[in-house]
Amino acid sequence: MDRTLSAARRSQVALALVAISRVTAGALFGTAITVYLGRNASPFVVTLSFAIYSLGLLLFAPVWGAVADVTGRRKAVLVATGLGAALAVAPLAVTRSVPLEIASRGLYAVFVTGFGSVVLTIVSEMGGDADRGRSIGFYTSFQSGGDIVGRLLGGYLLGLLLPTQLYGVVVAIGLVTTVCAALVTDPTTARDGDLTAQRLWRDVRRRLYPTGDRRDLFRTNGLGWLYAGLTLRNMTQKGVSSVLAVYLVSDVALSEFVMGAVLAVSPAVRVAAMYGLGRLSDVVGRKRLIVAGLCGAGLQALVLVAALLPGTAAARALVSGAALVVHALTFSALTVGAVAFIGDVSPTDRESELMGYRSTARGIGGVLGPLLVGALATVADYGSAFAAISVLSFVAAALVGRTLVESHAGATADADPASV
Repeated sequence: MDRTLSAARRSQVALALVAISRVTAGALFGTAITVYLGRNASPFVVTLSFAIYSLGLLLFAPVWGAVADVTGRRKAVLVATGLGAALAVAPLAVTRSVPLEIASRGLYAVFVTGFGSVVLTIVSEMGGDADRGRSIGFYTSFQSGGDIVGRLLGGYLLGLLLPTQLYGVVVAIGLVTTVCAALVTDPTTARDGDLTAQRLWRDVRRRLYPTGDRRDLFRTNGLGWLYAGLTLRNMTQKGVSSVLAVYLVSDVALSEFVMGAVLAVSPAVRVAAMYGLGRLSDVVGRKRLIVAGLCGAGLQALVLVAALLPGTAAARALVSGAALVVHALTFSALTVGAVAFIGDVSPTDRESELMGYRSTARGIGGVLGPLLVGALATVADYGSAFAAISVLSFVAAALVGRTLVESHAGATADADPASV
């Protein structure tokens, strides 16, 4: 019993280190590449790099989900994708150009999407039906800690290191993630491991174009509408976040260090919010959190526009920070609610697939949203683009609020879908 408990504790520590290091590398890489491109390219090129990143998420989420579900060897997928993400950035540690940065960001997404959907399946199954929300909250709170480190480190290192040196730091942190992933205990069951190219293609095609009873699952509790809402919400959120670092420095006129500190506000709040909302979701259910989270992207965009109004840098930083607080609370609610909802309605042998569809939905929004914001900002300005795209977030909340059916059997009565 003690040995089992000790093994579980070791796996929890490994997962915490995975969460922190993976997100630190991603936040540092994303902040740095956005600022570097913003110095040398147009707003459309900046958002194009993010769109290509999102396209990688979109195309490869079902591939990695298929590999994980067919073989059941999720830990091996974690290690392989963690290593691949680190190696995708490695060329930038040697030399740098705008085309290479865009290509590297796209390749990075290919591996990050596999890592994200598979690790969430492991975390979800570790919690089981009774404590799934708490388990997800535990993991995502440590992700937020990594985001804090990555944002602060980005703001600091941008003024301290050469670009190639900063990218070298990203590679080193990615290798740490790979080592930690090898220490994680996978609670799911491995299968026969017979993964042929033909079987993989058949499974990927089934995920991209589900038919029959596989498509019927999308109607379970309104699951398909959740994916639609996530797409619309991410058009707003990813459209804004794709240029946020540049916007804070150029339009809001914050220094790079202050910009990094402002970006760190959201993950700092999420450390507590993720865990607290994870526990709350096991009491009041998933739907309330999902609807509130969908609204949040639009509200954040409008508060960011308001950051242009104050006359002093300190006041502009304060309003910008308030926008990131809104993001922290609503993103936490949406992440915990959506992941727990998918875990509730998924058969075990399709959970990685359906977690992958979450990444796919987010990826579609991440492709379309940044391109739309980039186009609007090129002909107008960032503030106008943020205000226009905020509408999609509110549409998503209204749509999901009307169609989603609560999935958690232990939800309190006041969380019944009819009352939300």
